[in-house]
Amino acid sequence: MGKIHVVLKKEDIDQAKISEDKIAVVLDILLATSTITAALEFGAEQVIPVLDQHEAMHIAKTLPEGSYLLSGEYEGRTIEGFLDPNPLQLKKSVKGKTLILSTTNGTVAIKRTSEAKQVYIASLLNGQAVAKKLNDHHFDETIVIVCSGSSGEFALEDFYGAGYLIDQMLSSEPNWELTDSSRAALSFYSGSVNGGEEVLFSSRVGQMIKKYGFQDEVSFVASEGIFSIVPFVKGQKTVVREEVHHDTNQI
Repeated sequence: MGKIHVVLKKEDIDQAKISEDKIAVVLDILLATSTITAALEFGAEQVIPVLDQHEAMHIAKTLPEGSYLLSGEYEGRTIEGFLDPNPLQLKKSVKGKTLILSTTNGTVAIKRTSEAKQVYIASLLNGQAVAKKLNDHHFDETIVIVCSGSSGEFALEDFYGAGYLIDQMLSSEPNWELTDSSRAALSFYSGSVNGGEEVLFSSRVGQMIKKYGFQDEVSFVASEGIFSIVPFVKGQKTVVREEVHHDTNQI
């Protein structure tokens, strides 16, 4: 029987515990992991998560001109010369491209989990598919769900996302061992009777995104289980996709 543990923000990641015998699942609902999931669904060849704009520019210099897009934000504001890192904003331009993505929280969390046996990228958009992957291939292992948080603070939307993922895992395999943090996330998700969109809009980051005029992005990433892809980190550098077929009628 495997175990599920939730880390409440990226700053709480214990590098010694994110090791080769653990499976990491990174969540940054608003917006990095939602953007990565959507970009791959919309046809991106791969996504390269980076720590900051300087690493992004360095990697861009190694790629053929016209083969990549630079997208990113720092502290909620789009990096100068980069595209907005919002899923719907990138939809028309990302097909066939390498997306180099720099964000304040999510891409940093992905980099910090690089020592794990495997790193998956989850969001509300693909939570059902990720849950199926974990149940089918990692049931006897320890799953560490990493909530990226927001600039060192707890993020409501990531906690909700963790609860959703755990709920999906338990719906078909109820024998996972849950730590207290996992139980708390599941309870929060189960008690959010008005659904994810309300949670996302009520969060600090959701309110900020709405203020910037991107409320459609929040509504979109609140959609649960609409994509069947499972992004995973390959070679500790790039994020690629795997298709997981599941019953879309499952709740």
